[in-house]
Amino acid sequence: MKIGAHVGASGGLITAFERAQDIGAEAIQIFGAPPQMWRRRKIREEECEAFRAGMEETGIEPVFLHGPYLINLATDKPEQLTKSKDALSADVQLASAIGAKGVIFHVGSHKGAGFEKVLPQMVAALQEVLDGTPDDAWIILENSAGQGGSVGSKLAELGAIIKEANSPRLKVCLDTEHAYAAGYNLADPKGMDDAMSEFDREIGLAQLVAVHANDSKIELGGGVDRHENIGKGYIGRKGFEVIMAHPAFAELPLLLEVPGLEDEGPDKPNVKLLKSIRKKVTKS
Repeated sequence: MKIGAHVGASGGLITAFERAQDIGAEAIQIFGAPPQMWRRRKIREEECEAFRAGMEETGIEPVFLHGPYLINLATDKPEQLTKSKDALSADVQLASAIGAKGVIFHVGSHKGAGFEKVLPQMVAALQEVLDGTPDDAWIILENSAGQGGSVGSKLAELGAIIKEANSPRLKVCLDTEHAYAAGYNLADPKGMDDAMSEFDREIGLAQLVAVHANDSKIELGGGVDRHENIGKGYIGRKGFEVIMAHPAFAELPLLLEVPGLEDEGPDKPNVKLLKSIRKKVTKS
């Protein structure tokens, strides 16, 4: 189990490793493009090679990209769907070029239209992206908190997408805050066991490749995406001891996306706390 974090890459992708070292992160997630914009800069081959070398030199891996927040494969707007597929494809191609495992992204929202109605469109979009991108990079669906008709608050929805799209390159990242807000009580041993049993039944634990480790500002089942620093939210330190002790997470990278104590993103105190919990649960 590696303890990692989302880190900035302004000034060039390679700068992410220095930021990771500063906070003690052992694995990282970065944006390949501005998360709130469609426009992206072209990443030169030399920058990709330097990034691969940086990963080798620092030992900080695995690396994941996080797709832009604008992506919505469930949209009813043709232009947004096209831009979503293009953005996801560009990030998958970048992931392959820099040696990242793949792209974690929010599938989108059907805005109340209903999951079954948008399922064929989402599957077709994913198949198009899969067909047009390198085979050595995963496309990683992230579960949602459930607000605004967002897809994936129920594990069965992610399972249905993966089953219909039928590709070994489709994986899942489980966000602890999103799961808790969606009603999965990961802070409780029985709730955690039940959630992972459901995950295995609906998706398959072999498809789980990363965890977004975030405490929750929202109560259980609150249905809203609001991250909190580890131990300061409703999941709490004890909850993360439950989560990190579960065998399903034993060899997965945990990636922090918390606000940080100075509201500047994941920081050394949050990384240190997760490492201390890891030490405790691996001894027990």
